[in-house]
Amino acid sequence: MVTRALTLAVLALSIAIATPARAQQHAGHQHRKPAASLAISAGFAPTGDLWIVGLDAQRKLFIQTSADAGLSWSPQRHIATGDDTPAAEGEARPKLAFGPDGCVVITYTQPLSKPYTGLIRMLRSTDGGRTFSAPFTVHRDRQVITHRFDAVAFDARGTLHTLWVDKRDLTALRARGKSDYRGAAIYRNESSDGGKTFGRDLKLADHSCECCRIALAPSPDGGLVALWRHVFAPNERDHAFAPVGSASSRGPARATYDHWAIDACPHHGPGLAAAQGGGYHAVWFGERDGVAGVRYGRLFPDGTPRGEPVRLPDEAAEHADVQSIGRKVVIAWRSFDGQATRWRVWVSHDDGRSFTLRDLGRTTEDNDHPRLARRGQDIFALWRTTEGVRVERVAP
Repeated sequence: MVTRALTLAVLALSIAIATPARAQQHAGHQHRKPAASLAISAGFAPTGDLWIVGLDAQRKLFIQTSADAGLSWSPQRHIATGDDTPAAEGEARPKLAFGPDGCVVITYTQPLSKPYTGLIRMLRSTDGGRTFSAPFTVHRDRQVITHRFDAVAFDARGTLHTLWVDKRDLTALRARGKSDYRGAAIYRNESSDGGKTFGRDLKLADHSCECCRIALAPSPDGGLVALWRHVFAPNERDHAFAPVGSASSRGPARATYDHWAIDACPHHGPGLAAAQGGGYHAVWFGERDGVAGVRYGRLFPDGTPRGEPVRLPDEAAEHADVQSIGRKVVIAWRSFDGQATRWRVWVSHDDGRSFTLRDLGRTTEDNDHPRLARRGQDIFALWRTTEGVRVERVAP
């Protein structure tokens, strides 16, 4: 049973997240905090090659590719970032996205002089990643405030969407002597030319949580949808859902109802994937009826819950990712048992009605959050540890 100790632990984590430590308390159990250099993002290029992007031990941005789905890797190739020192720890890490006509973009947060502030930066390639531009700032707002935890993807029409957590509205209200703004906001912009130019900064929602990743998934109309941790009044850290690019007068839909009341950011964002029969598969961390854990649930096409969620079959599960192709659904996570970290997946071949648990690996060394990537009809799980990047084909 989770008690007040959980709340205190998460509060401590929200304060200490920027301080390197070998192990920290989170979600009521101990786990290793991954070294900053281990945080990566991954994806398959249109060529079929698997790419990862991250930072090396000297905090230099690199990409690495594999033509055989992780059996062997090219040498790390450094991408110039000028005077930037990209953030790459926890849920703030470089991202990559592949667009049409050889377009590839990499994004990251460049920390600024004040704590928890930054700019969302992008590098752009028009030749399939052979060369990249110098880094540039994606958004028009250049205040020394929070622009962090970016998410980036191309939709089916080839439009590039960038989203991030933003505190310009909180900053403006505080300047006027007001302090009743909950959390931060989700802002976004669009580019119709692969990142060469961008439209104006647009607010998707007020009152997001401050330090959790944003999940994106394709929508049936060719666009994208987003899921993020939200601060519902008065202070419940559940999740909200909205179409990206939609101007809805009713605002985002409430996707989860854990009713977790905590005055801190859990640093633990959700995962989202489209479901074959309509709607979405979602995974998230929260406390529900006094029990903390990662849960899986289905969402209707409008983002509202479809049925009751289920807890993953691992009390120590954390930082889960979800991916789907047709009726295949895969959920990947890690869990620390006090001695070693396990890499686990839950695999369904019937659209999430039933699952099979698999253990993929374990380590006593530092390690990153597991990732999932899809290629054709296959789903692959990736896990970076100090020993290297492991890749497993988990849903053939």
